[in-house]
Amino acid sequence: MEYRTEKYVLEAFSGECQANRRYLFFAEKADEEGYPQAAKLFRAVAAAELVHARNHLNVIDAIGKTKDNLLGASMGERTEFTEMYPFFIETARKESNDRAERSFDWANRVEKIHYGYFEDAYMAVKEGKKLKNEDYYVCQVCGNTVKGSAPDKCAVCGAGAKAFKKVE
Repeated sequence: MEYRTEKYVLEAFSGECQANRRYLFFAEKADEEGYPQAAKLFRAVAAAELVHARNHLNVIDAIGKTKDNLLGASMGERTEFTEMYPFFIETARKESNDRAERSFDWANRVEKIHYGYFEDAYMAVKEGKKLKNEDYYVCQVCGNTVKGSAPDKCAVCGAGAKAFKKVE
């Protein structure tokens, strides 16, 4: 595949993923405001954007074996908390944008946790071990991800246990 085409496929993937998430957030807002049909439309188009995103990744064979996907996810999370977010945090701090700084800081702290989870899972799969069956809970305020059970208080943002949602 020509280099430019692969670059465009990745850009299209990014755009489709962003649209998917944005439309799901728009659907939540439409539901809150009493527009169930608009919410349904947003969710339908979000589902279509997800299909587009998957198709784009398949074009460049970017969905590999689980072991490879775990390694790639680990590396991506590591880049976020070692390179991307520190720069973003510093920029927001210089611009006195406290809301952005807090959002970036929370994400940065959580990416370190994700990295550890992915690294552990990668090593287990690489060594042919079975992964332990554990529940995961995600803080709906900051994204903190914990194994086992929801804590009484989020270690990242301080939210209470009710802020955690069990991932099925």
